[in-house]
Amino acid sequence: MTIEYTGNPEHPLLPARDWWQAVRRGLSLKCPSCGIGKMYRAYLKVNDTCPHCGEELHHHRADDAPPYFTIFIVGHIVVPLVLWVEMAFYPPVWVHMALWLPLATILALTLLPPVKAALIGLQWALRMHGFGEEAEETA
Repeated sequence: MTIEYTGNPEHPLLPARDWWQAVRRGLSLKCPSCGIGKMYRAYLKVNDTCPHCGEELHHHRADDAPPYFTIFIVGHIVVPLVLWVEMAFYPPVWVHMALWLPLATILALTLLPPVKAALIGLQWALRMHGFGEEAEETA
């Protein structure tokens, strides 16, 4: 299977990258290309290149999408739990605050790196934001 890099007919068709595999590798915080090298050099600082295969990773444009997706996921975990505890036990407000604020914070901080790495893996697989430079090099 091939995908077209741009609408420009002068660019050759490139082989498709498995986007699902790239997302899975991102979720495991690994390079979307080789699946071995680490995606991050710090908490949310992406390596400029993969330490194993040398794939350039600095092209990514994750921007605001990872926090939005993380909030969406955390909300879908925490809100049903809050409603269940409220309906089952009717606890005072301070119990809700003591339970859900730390849980939501810990979940958000834990899920943010894999969500960002998965988004970068998807960008790599779809050759977005400079990840498809092979077309210019081979032309």
